[in-house]
Amino acid sequence: MHWKICFFYVKRGALAVGVAVCVATLESGASVAQSAADAVLAEAKAGIRDFSGRDLSGADFAGADLNSLLFRKAKLDGAVFTGANLRGAEFQGASLKGAILDRANLDLAIFRDADLSGASLRAVSAHSTVFASADLRGAQMEEAVLICNLDRANLSGANLRGARMGADMKNQPMGLMRVSLKKTNLRGADLSGADLSRAFMEFADLTDANLQGAVLEKAESAGAIYTGADLTGATMTDIDLQSAKLAGAKGRETVKGFETAKNADGAGW
Repeated sequence: MHWKICFFYVKRGALAVGVAVCVATLESGASVAQSAADAVLAEAKAGIRDFSGRDLSGADFAGADLNSLLFRKAKLDGAVFTGANLRGAEFQGASLKGAILDRANLDLAIFRDADLSGASLRAVSAHSTVFASADLRGAQMEEAVLICNLDRANLSGANLRGARMGADMKNQPMGLMRVSLKKTNLRGADLSGADLSRAFMEFADLTDANLQGAVLEKAESAGAIYTGADLTGATMTDIDLQSAKLAGAKGRETVKGFETAKNADGAGW
């Protein structure tokens, strides 16, 4: 509609004014967002660490070092953090709707109660990161390394294809580390090919989730709901299914290691 209006005015000799206003408005918005990002980086360089509550929507922090900075309850909708270092940064209660964090270092960062709905976190590193009670509905998290706390988070409809969330038994210098998904909402999430070995998944809701080819070996899955989930080709060796609900789940005949599952008798599959 905007193009049609501009074209209408050009034939009457007024396009230059209309376009100038439109372009100025767009450039002004981008300029404000970038100025805000530049200001944060300049202040951080000067030793300021706390940017809580600021409106930094659309700011571009791609590749920036934001190590241990505070963004509690900040507004960062649509902000860009591609490849940024956010190690130890704090985003409790912040709004990051639609933000782009692809390939960012999120190790030790805190996103408790943050809104990351529709955000992109492809291939992020998230060791000991806290996403407890965060809103990650529809988030894109393909190939992400998520050795972190996602308890009670909302990951419904999220894309977690190929995500690495299981324990790396060859690299455990500080004890057994793996993802925690206790009481997490994973309804309709895509977890195909994801590694959930030894994961804490007690009472997680995986209704209608795609778990094709996922590895759930030795996962702690008591009370979890798998109703309608697709488990075709999944590995469930030694998984704990005490009080879990598997009624209506698909692909039982292709699941590997199910005969070794613990407490499977009452799972209704």
